[in-house]
Amino acid sequence: MSLLDLSKPHMTSDLCPPVNVAMAIEVASIDHISEANMEYTMTVFLRQSWHDDRLSYNHTNKTLGLDSRFVDKLWLPDTFIVNAKSAWFHDVTVENKLIRLQPNGVILYSSRITSTVACDMDLTKYPMDEQECMLDLESYGYSSEDIVYHWSESQTHIHGWTSWSSGRFPRLSLRFQLRRNRGVYIIQSYMPSILLVAMSWVSFWISSITTVLTMTTLMVSARSSLPRASAIKALDVYFWICYVFVFAALIEYAFAHYNADYRLKEKAKVKANKLGSERSDPRRGPERSPRSVGGPPNHINNNNSNTQQHLQQREDDQDEHQDKKCCSKCACKPIDADTIDIYARAVFPFTFALVNVIYWVAYTIPGQARGGNVSVELKDARLLPSALI
Repeated sequence: MSLLDLSKPHMTSDLCPPVNVAMAIEVASIDHISEANMEYTMTVFLRQSWHDDRLSYNHTNKTLGLDSRFVDKLWLPDTFIVNAKSAWFHDVTVENKLIRLQPNGVILYSSRITSTVACDMDLTKYPMDEQECMLDLESYGYSSEDIVYHWSESQTHIHGWTSWSSGRFPRLSLRFQLRRNRGVYIIQSYMPSILLVAMSWVSFWISSITTVLTMTTLMVSARSSLPRASAIKALDVYFWICYVFVFAALIEYAFAHYNADYRLKEKAKVKANKLGSERSDPRRGPERSPRSVGGPPNHINNNNSNTQQHLQQREDDQDEHQDKKCCSKCACKPIDADTIDIYARAVFPFTFALVNVIYWVAYTIPGQARGGNVSVELKDARLLPSALI
């Protein structure tokens, strides 16, 4: 009987023990990880090995290599990726499938697959999060009485994998630990936010409303690449911290400007009151010209000199009284703008630095990871090389 005479029908029956299928996965690449769609795309070499007595031979000890034409002639496990959104086999320049047959009837079936797999991500600590994504392999139609999956001996040292049954269907699960490259976010988001907050303190050189609008633009652009979620992300918290500090600097600038205008108006009001009182003083008549009044000129000059001394003394007393009145009013008002700026220059940077310490300590504490993003780690470098996405 030739190999081409073998058909694909069910090779198991009630009288046969379940077929042991050894599974091995080599990750070629992780092409894309999307937080917005909660998915990742990866290319893997999936290798399955099992024993089929019908294909054993003894006329040679050589292992036979069969091309993809024989795939449709042999029985194959109906393995599929449970949490895949889409998947396809590669076929350039030919179908990327390989079958090797050993004399004792052991079959090795290898195929190259690219799949987009769903991954439930918890973005609460984004971008300081560590995620965990699963790759679940299961038999589509055969129950655990027909097929038993297990990792091949070359991958028994993988950490983090589980083997369990969903109902009566066998399943193998491979867990990927994903860690984000935080340096990118520090350069793209955190540092610009910090610089904008610092710029908002320099109110003499730049208008604070400019930094408020720029901070809003940063927040919108950073959130556009993320999914709408009910959870508050760490990056959102930091943006709002920076936004509050920028807005507080704007309020401080307006408050100091208001106080400066208030003090100028008070001084102008005092001067206006003083001039009004001088004009309405009945004891101060209009000055007369010496030529319009008879009498000796020396007598007139002496009277004018005495009058001027009296008026000067009275004006000095009024100025002192008005200054005391103005000072008593100002004592109940906020301090002047220069003093407010002096306090703000010390309080704002210190408070911002303190809030930053609390923020980074709170969000960088290691926690349990859920499904996710960005730098991939598995203990076996041959199985899955460490990478930063």
